[in-house]
Amino acid sequence: MTSRLMRACAALGAAAWLAACAVASTGQVARAQSAGRFERLSETLDQYVADGRLAGGVAQVMQNGEVVYLDAFGWRDIDEAEPMTEDTIFRIASQTKAIVSTAILMLQEDSALTIQDPISRYLPEWADVQVAVARQGGGYDLVPVARPITIRDLLTHTSGIGYGSDFGAPAPGGELWREAGFLDWYFAEKDAPIRDLVAAMAELPMQAQPGERWIYGYNVDILGAIVEVASGMPLDAFLKERIFDPLGMADTHFYLPLEKADRLATVYSATVDGLVEAAPSGASASQGAYVEGPRRAFSGGAGLLSTAHDYARFLEMLRNGGEFDGARILSRKTVELMTTNNLPENIGQTGPGVGMGLGVSVLDDLGLRGTLGSEGELGWGGAYHSTYWVDPAEGLTVVYFTQIIPAGTVDDFAKLRVQIYRALE
Repeated sequence: MTSRLMRACAALGAAAWLAACAVASTGQVARAQSAGRFERLSETLDQYVADGRLAGGVAQVMQNGEVVYLDAFGWRDIDEAEPMTEDTIFRIASQTKAIVSTAILMLQEDSALTIQDPISRYLPEWADVQVAVARQGGGYDLVPVARPITIRDLLTHTSGIGYGSDFGAPAPGGELWREAGFLDWYFAEKDAPIRDLVAAMAELPMQAQPGERWIYGYNVDILGAIVEVASGMPLDAFLKERIFDPLGMADTHFYLPLEKADRLATVYSATVDGLVEAAPSGASASQGAYVEGPRRAFSGGAGLLSTAHDYARFLEMLRNGGEFDGARILSRKTVELMTTNNLPENIGQTGPGVGMGLGVSVLDDLGLRGTLGSEGELGWGGAYHSTYWVDPAEGLTVVYFTQIIPAGTVDDFAKLRVQIYRALE
């Protein structure tokens, strides 16, 4: 057994130590690391586990198509003394958005739609929507939408549609979203098809006029409904047939097959007393209904489960200009548009130096962002504290999965980035 695994076992305490380390010592915990170069990254990730700030995770780094670092660290389930493994399945939440955005762009290449189309062409209930405009002194007025919302508005999060709040703060009309049962991004326990849920959203007020500002929200869930209409297929079936099967993403699902349930990572929450297991279900949280739920609501914005291996294959497809392992998913020029900042000048950026492509963020100004990387980098993350990025200039693809919500003040993303770039040849 490696010294780093012994340290992690010891962090569990004596009761779990024997069981967990017996499993690990039989070789059931697989690791592949590039010797030496990434040693400090492994030590850093182990320390987060030993300090009780992370339960565990999987990190995979590819450069020029080759895996240069792959590590499952810590624990998939602390109480059950189950070590993290490379094939652990994670809730990837908003990392679903890039995949469903890709599906929309595939349908454009099929001539089933164009991204300039108004969404009401596919979802007629969205033809006459309203915007909540705050009044000076309190309250708000409902006014008609100034122009039709387009598919491109949804891809860039410039439609004016939020999550019923403004990054957690109250938004005009937000109480109507809550009364309608839209409490946040989480759909897995809803017993309705996504097409019906999206139709119900059209009755609720938007937070801004289309093209007025960048607002993160249900945009890609609406895109998922458009995929169903334009393709004539359920969203899960379209993704499986057109993306998952061609790319060999065998462990990517909206709802987990029962035979894979024991590979699903347990979710934890950061508290003042350390990590605690998240609630079994409910808004924004938790273990969720991904195994025992109704299995009806295919959330294009936040619903998928996946592994580091699968998600890396999807990202490599984008890095390679739309093709991976003999499967052509998108044309090179479509990927070029997808990974270019599409935000208009009046909106600016999603953060310092960072713009928005079609379903992914795009780094425009390295110095303004102030962290290691390269201009042209694309990426995003998920609510359960997962992240990814692709750095075409370095031939680099990074997938980092953990399962913690809320994550508190853990600073692992910053250290992960530094240690990866430090180790590059």
